[in-house]
Amino acid sequence: MASDDPHGLRMLPGSEALEDWRSLALRLEAEVKKVIIGQDRAIRHLNIAVFARGHVLLEGDVGVGKTTLLQSIARAIGGAYERIEGTIDLMPGDLVYYTYISEDGKPRVAPGPLLKHGDSLATFFFNEVNRARPQMHSLLLRVMAERSVTAFNREYSFPHLQIFADRNRVEKEETFEIPSAARDRFLMEVLIEAPDDPALQRQLMFEPRFHHTGSLIEQIDPGVVPYAELNSIADLIQRHIHATETLQHYALNLCRATTHPTEFGITIDDVNIESLILAGVSPRGMSMLLRAAKVTAWLQGRDMLIPEDIHEVFAETIAHRVFFTPVYELRRSRVAAELMKQILQQVPVP
Repeated sequence: MASDDPHGLRMLPGSEALEDWRSLALRLEAEVKKVIIGQDRAIRHLNIAVFARGHVLLEGDVGVGKTTLLQSIARAIGGAYERIEGTIDLMPGDLVYYTYISEDGKPRVAPGPLLKHGDSLATFFFNEVNRARPQMHSLLLRVMAERSVTAFNREYSFPHLQIFADRNRVEKEETFEIPSAARDRFLMEVLIEAPDDPALQRQLMFEPRFHHTGSLIEQIDPGVVPYAELNSIADLIQRHIHATETLQHYALNLCRATTHPTEFGITIDDVNIESLILAGVSPRGMSMLLRAAKVTAWLQGRDMLIPEDIHEVFAETIAHRVFFTPVYELRRSRVAAELMKQILQQVPVP
């Protein structure tokens, strides 16, 4: 027999529960779109990441709304939210604890942003992660991989944690490139660009509601989805969505093309394709691609993967996992985008 919870979910197994959750997932998107305009594709990809339980790296210019978008997603998810600014003097301990002088004049130690909420921490935003030193990237890698950290002689776990980081692509002074191992831990790398539609630009410029981020975000209903249940529903999605043997072969060929592009007749202007690739997508990346594609199919109301589901998330899940020889790494943005486009065009679609 079905029972109701505070979020209106019927406590049912299998496909019926997934349909209830799908309604909530689409409502989450609708809530965010109330305050974020011109970013429908980015919102959909962040929603996919939420239900695939993967971390996300955002990239974009200054002032395009990355922080507002993430704050909106965090409010709709519910749970505790924390944010830290990447700076050159930030040290790993700053994530774990901070010191202060109490009213009695004695030094005290208090939990930092990672620890203060315990296991209710749902969303952690690392702003301008490339300004932080490599020591911070190492700690971030541990937290992303294991959703835990060791401090004060014990281990703290964050079972519901999802990490979002953003990288400023304009300023390059006093920045540190994120290492390959850390980049591979991000399910997606999503580009956020200002809308080029004049009508949307006019709204952002002249409508007063877009000038006050705090009150804007408050328009979103909080806790649209029960964050503490996302892990279990994500596992159910992965078990419920299936792929034919033909589609599995196609997905494997797409990934193989990132390592051996010449086998599929891929060419890029002004690029020696034979010396382009240093390392193609890893087995973890292959798994992440299919994980995101299954969520895409679920959001479309299907229980079977089709090629378009893979196409929808291919560039966002794969491009940052393909590593080029040094001469081409300097031109990564353009070369990676063209490589992803050529792979989708050249690998035969079943």
